[in-house]
Amino acid sequence: MLKDKSAVCAQSHFELSHIANFLELRDTISLRREFKMDEMEEELKCPVCGSFFREPIILPCSHNICLACARNILVQTPDAESPQSSRASGSGVSDYDYLDLDKMSLYSEADSGYGSYGGFVSSPTTPCQKSPNGVRVFPPAVPQPPSQHHLLGHPSSLPPIPRNSCLTCPQCHRSLILDERGLRGFAKNRVLEGVVDRYQQSKTAALKCQLCEKSPKEATVMCEQCDVFYCDPCRLRCHPPRGPLAKHRLVPPAQGRVSRRTSPRKISTCTEHELENLSMYCVQCKMPVCYQCLEEGKHGTHEVKALGAMWKLHKGQLSQALNILSDRATEAKEFLVQLRNMVQHIQPTDGPGRPLLVTSGWGTLKENGVEFEACLVAQCDALIDALNRRKAQLLTRVNNEHEHKLKVVRDQISHCTVKLRQTTGLMEYCLEVIKENDPSGFLQISDALIRRVHMTEGQWGKGTLTPRMTSDFDLTLDSGPLLQTIHQLDFIQMKVPSAPMLQLEECCTINNSATLSWKQPPLSTIAVDGYILELDDGNGGQFREVYVGTETICTVDGLHYNSTYMSRVKAFNASGVGQYSKTLAMQTSETGQSPCDMQTLATVAWFTFDPASAHPDIILSNDNLTVTCNSYDDRVVMGNSGFSRGVHYWEITVDRYDNHPDPAFGVARGDVLKDVMLGKDDKAWAMYVDNNRSWFMHNNSHTNRTDGGVSEEATVGVLLDFTRGVLIFLINDEQQGPVAFEGIEGIYYPAVSLNRNVQVTLHTGLPIPDFYTPGEADLSGSVC
Repeated sequence: MLKDKSAVCAQSHFELSHIANFLELRDTISLRREFKMDEMEEELKCPVCGSFFREPIILPCSHNICLACARNILVQTPDAESPQSSRASGSGVSDYDYLDLDKMSLYSEADSGYGSYGGFVSSPTTPCQKSPNGVRVFPPAVPQPPSQHHLLGHPSSLPPIPRNSCLTCPQCHRSLILDERGLRGFAKNRVLEGVVDRYQQSKTAALKCQLCEKSPKEATVMCEQCDVFYCDPCRLRCHPPRGPLAKHRLVPPAQGRVSRRTSPRKISTCTEHELENLSMYCVQCKMPVCYQCLEEGKHGTHEVKALGAMWKLHKGQLSQALNILSDRATEAKEFLVQLRNMVQHIQPTDGPGRPLLVTSGWGTLKENGVEFEACLVAQCDALIDALNRRKAQLLTRVNNEHEHKLKVVRDQISHCTVKLRQTTGLMEYCLEVIKENDPSGFLQISDALIRRVHMTEGQWGKGTLTPRMTSDFDLTLDSGPLLQTIHQLDFIQMKVPSAPMLQLEECCTINNSATLSWKQPPLSTIAVDGYILELDDGNGGQFREVYVGTETICTVDGLHYNSTYMSRVKAFNASGVGQYSKTLAMQTSETGQSPCDMQTLATVAWFTFDPASAHPDIILSNDNLTVTCNSYDDRVVMGNSGFSRGVHYWEITVDRYDNHPDPAFGVARGDVLKDVMLGKDDKAWAMYVDNNRSWFMHNNSHTNRTDGGVSEEATVGVLLDFTRGVLIFLINDEQQGPVAFEGIEGIYYPAVSLNRNVQVTLHTGLPIPDFYTPGEADLSGSVC
């Protein structure tokens, strides 16, 4: 007995807690609802008969149908040949093959599940009928008078279902073969039946006050605690908002009628075991089950949970999804107001037409329908008679533009209105379903409703609530051409293009190159013939044009390292050049302080050998970092980045060194000779080296012979300092000879010359050596 009392107390506590949570949720959602229950009506109608559901059953596809309608659209297959035997006979594809295939797809997660409405033997030449909802349905296997629809009694009084009967869902067209239980194998949707009943009763006559002595007035509120309907005078007289009565909850009469009509919780029975009550929820099959299903049936090994807990969980999930969908519906309502305002702006008005010179915005237009036409007529009438023939063509063009804009906006209004109506109808239906206190009945349809709510919310995705058309008429008439060119009279652009918008997420710098991307402002309809990109000199100087064309992305190479460039872009068309975009500052390369903590900054640059400018005999590999040659003569290859300021250091390792060749390392101008040793002409400054000693060479002048050569795995370093204008070489981390060259200024590219006996690899992005301080005074000798 004690155990029973504890169970009752626990159950009562759970129900009170759930009721409190539900009331709180109902109040929250009711504050956000701005829609009428009338829009829910389509959710409550059968897709076959078009009337409100009567004894609805739940199909495996989660759709609903009246019990009588389900019987009417049953199709009987031949007793002697089932779909399986027909397919197995190999006698060709029959009218029944797809039935079996569609039944299989009904239980397949990967299949689309869509069936066909091909010919059935029961009515091979009868076309598919249409319900009042516009959904295609099959004619009944046995014709019945229309007056018998929805007049059938309890399912037990129905005649037996013929063998091999097939039922096809009229909404998703999925088909399945009924088993020996027939339609009794489908669960009844008691929740939907209850919602339909409440909805129909809410349409009846208005409730009357229960305290009026003569001629009761229409009730305005109902007290949930007193269970009495009041009109306003009786409420003030008999139920004042003070004292103990101030804590009573007053609700609208329709809501009070619903709370009065709420029936006690129904006990649901299992469709497999009709004498057993549904007591648990199978998580894998997503359906309520009974104790016997767990002991004997297919759910014995499945995960199950308490029915009440899953009821509360699914109600919470549905409520959460409804909150998101409610936000979408509110956005859609605001969007419809915006579209209707656009129609008012585009729609012609009744006053006399005259030029409208205000600009921009939703509330102002450059031209309005009739006013634009009147301005056009006034200009055309001022011209010679030959202009009148052209005037008619221009008016037609304006009218077409006007009608096109109206059609696009009205079509979008119509589409959005239908979608909003469907959304609000689904919301109302889901809210009514949440009010149900039948756990098993709710869980039979909760998964499908949650999916529908998520799917509907997804339909209000990005772009749905964006206008497809602007209300501006971006056309004007140029009345200045000479009479001999009157036949060429046409519209010109209303204005110059708007300032482009730089796409910051796509703008970047790599080494001494800068990439910029831009686009036209949203909803801009003005034609653009091209763009002009401008950069300054990286030192706060004058802007200069670096690109003119139609592309909306541009990469500028050859910039100074360690510099900040200001960039901007503008658009142009036949009417002129538009405004500049916002100015963007872009920093080339990365910087870091020198080891001696001085103010001079040393640039860390990454680059590779440039295959485009290399001699044809040069062979590149390793992402253009390793180079050799297929000729016995010296050939030149340069880096793909040029330097003009800062301090730069890179190294080259000798991977292969055969027969004592004389490779050369250094810097060069862009037009250096590529078929001779580096330093032979006046465009290169280099150090060439063998296995014992090295020389500096420029313009074929050899200087500063120094002992110490290279071998395999040796490392040659090149230090280029524009702050002092000097070039220094290193071999194996030690300075080779004195400062090689002074007075270095301009743009220089790293360069190497070699033949087939040598292979080297480039290493970049290196800091300057520790021994070297940029800007030091005495660089005449070795500082190692």
